[in-house]
Amino acid sequence: MAAVRRLFRRIKVIFRSMPRWLEAGLLIAAVATFLILGSGIIWATVMPIPAINNFENRQVAQSTKIFDRTGNIVLYDVHGRMRRTAVPLDEISPYIQKASIAVEDSTFYENAGFRPLSFLRAVMANVFSGSYAQGGSTITQQVVKNALLTQDKTIIRKIKEIILALRLTRVYTKDQILNTYLNETAYGGTIYGVEEASQYFFGVPAKDVDLAQAAYLAALPQAPTYYSPYGNHREALDARKNLVLGQMLENNFITKEEYEQAKNEEVQFNDPKNAGIKAPHFVFFIQEYLEQKYGADAVNQGGLHVVTTLDYALQQKAEASVAEFAPGLLKNLNASNQGVVAIDPKTGQILAMVGSKGYFDDTIDGKVNITLANRQPGSSFKPFVYVTAFEKGYTADTVVFDLPTQFSAACAPTDVTNGTYPCYAPTNFDGGFEGPMKLRDALARSENIPAVKVLYLAGIQNSIETAQKLGITTLTEPANHYGLTLVLGGGGVNLLEMTGAYSVFANDGVKNPATGILRVEDTSGNTLETYQEQSIRVLEPRVTRLLNDILSDNVARSPEFGLNSPLHFPTYDVAVKTGTTNDFRDAWIIGYSPGIAVGAWTGNNDNSSMVKNPASFIVAPMWHDFMVEALSKYSSPSDTFPAPGPDPDIATMPPVLTGNLNTDPSQGVHEILYWVDKDNPRAGRPANPASDPQFAYWEYPVSLWAGQQTNLGSSTTPSIVSTLVPSAGFRIMSPYAGEVINFGVAPLFAAESSRPQTMLSVSYYANGAFIGTSGQPPYLVSYRPAAPGSVTLRAVAKHSDGSGEEQTITFTVQ
Repeated sequence: MAAVRRLFRRIKVIFRSMPRWLEAGLLIAAVATFLILGSGIIWATVMPIPAINNFENRQVAQSTKIFDRTGNIVLYDVHGRMRRTAVPLDEISPYIQKASIAVEDSTFYENAGFRPLSFLRAVMANVFSGSYAQGGSTITQQVVKNALLTQDKTIIRKIKEIILALRLTRVYTKDQILNTYLNETAYGGTIYGVEEASQYFFGVPAKDVDLAQAAYLAALPQAPTYYSPYGNHREALDARKNLVLGQMLENNFITKEEYEQAKNEEVQFNDPKNAGIKAPHFVFFIQEYLEQKYGADAVNQGGLHVVTTLDYALQQKAEASVAEFAPGLLKNLNASNQGVVAIDPKTGQILAMVGSKGYFDDTIDGKVNITLANRQPGSSFKPFVYVTAFEKGYTADTVVFDLPTQFSAACAPTDVTNGTYPCYAPTNFDGGFEGPMKLRDALARSENIPAVKVLYLAGIQNSIETAQKLGITTLTEPANHYGLTLVLGGGGVNLLEMTGAYSVFANDGVKNPATGILRVEDTSGNTLETYQEQSIRVLEPRVTRLLNDILSDNVARSPEFGLNSPLHFPTYDVAVKTGTTNDFRDAWIIGYSPGIAVGAWTGNNDNSSMVKNPASFIVAPMWHDFMVEALSKYSSPSDTFPAPGPDPDIATMPPVLTGNLNTDPSQGVHEILYWVDKDNPRAGRPANPASDPQFAYWEYPVSLWAGQQTNLGSSTTPSIVSTLVPSAGFRIMSPYAGEVINFGVAPLFAAESSRPQTMLSVSYYANGAFIGTSGQPPYLVSYRPAAPGSVTLRAVAKHSDGSGEEQTITFTVQ
């Protein structure tokens, strides 16, 4: 009543100072206003007004939040027209509550939901301004307006707002009303509610907002766009923030000391780029899954709480590795895009996914998730074929010939250099041929011709089925559609499934389907789904361990890649396979330890070719950079692959399966189809080898090769393959001439001779200084350069007959 008396005294003073004609006019206007207002209230009581129970029963849209595996980092807020996350009042900072009350409705806890004096002030202001700019609404009125009424600014809607506010105050507690206000108020753009606003602007939940941050939040609802911290009116926002603090001080919500401290605090707002989306390709991969399972409405408005498998720290490293190497890949190799996937083999959980080097880069179609796109895998498909052959009974020591070979029945066996359709005569990447090779060496060095032969031995359909049971779903055509090109990448696959399939090798033959979900909850906290282990053995341990032993054999692959390549990790057991398509449109590398599997790809989304180079030089350095971090987090040096163990049938196998060739002059030298039944290799020789349609094609180049040899048919027992390889003299195997090695890496020296039986030792000299001597093949000696620069390496071999050999090369340390 005192306030009313003060108001009337002020009005009386004002009226005394006015001319008589103006005083009469205003009196008439005031009487008319109150008559209209009174009539409006009486009319509104008999007109339809939204029922108060609509407030409880209304559907409040909430956005779905997608988190990393910790549940603490928001990767994305999936929303339709608004982003909102409702939280109870006890999870909202008291500073936010007091700041909002101070600036919006300082008598909130005392008033009945309507403040007549504030309303009259607003009416007078609107009369003089000729608009409805001033609302004079309490917090309760704002809740009614947002929850039950339209946003129209009319007298009738205002009357309904007042009536409903009075009713709402009688039905609900003040805390309930305040909680609703704070959860539904607009803070700019699609941001609704203080929880969403706190996360968006400050990166913290509403319960952790400090006083200065709370004042900024309370300042925004009056004009969210104008006061946006990312707009052009930051000074106005700061001034309104200080006004909020002043109101809090005036209402004894804070002390003078708190006021001064908050007023002077430098509040940091999130970078809007970071406040948007993290790991975008992964997020939309998850969103698509959620929409397929729960429906688009549930995802856009249902307020789902989704905890994913993503390790955001590892994701950031993957993105950083791509960003670091992408410029060089584009400049030097014409590779404009990259992708990376990391999977935990023991669970199938996706730990990182980089779908392009830049999601918002339209010049490369950056929004396309390359980890889900079908591409040609090149030689990275070979492990599926080799492991199929091992399941069939072939061994790592099985010998096939790496020689120019015609594989097409439409062409003559003698047409070994014609690769034009319908002929098929593939070549190796380096254009060379090794003669007889063990499967271990052929796979480790990624030789193409032996791989095509292994596919024929294993069976195309069998190899497809192996890939499918490992998780490859894209090979849906009949086997004859792919033919023998399948092993060199003739069927489209994607990086996610390839990495998942390799993770089966890492997990000793046990498959865990790739997944991105740990937990999904609805808005009430009910669990809709959780990660469930779905382990199933799809490969026998023996064949899996044999494959892992080959792919982790750094010495076996060294003739092709060197001992110090990016494929090698000195303190970790890592198996790895590369792949490059013949037209250089795709370069792959997929590697794994027992604790993590990582795949990487580079190329161009428009399918244009890169500069000719093997994958080990194109994509492997980027993969290695990321793999170092991944291994440090998910593996340890003690995590090693189990040894394959001896084969129980070794004593009864045909010699060709144990690394030996029969050199009996009465039988001659033959390719493997002469010695074994390809579908049952351990059962002995076939009755009629020539009946196999490939027999003549494989035999022809072998017969030519045998005629050029001088040491066949000796008195020795069946010869080891290495003694049949044409002499190449003495050579340094690692490093190779001209190789560039990063300073800080300790390269390994290695060498081989065409006379291994008599070799005693190899000594190494770097720039004239003695480094060391080794007496065991491949004669390894470690070297730690003192400084960057050119190094002249001299290797000297000693033989038991007193003779010696040597070679000198130059490499660079930088």
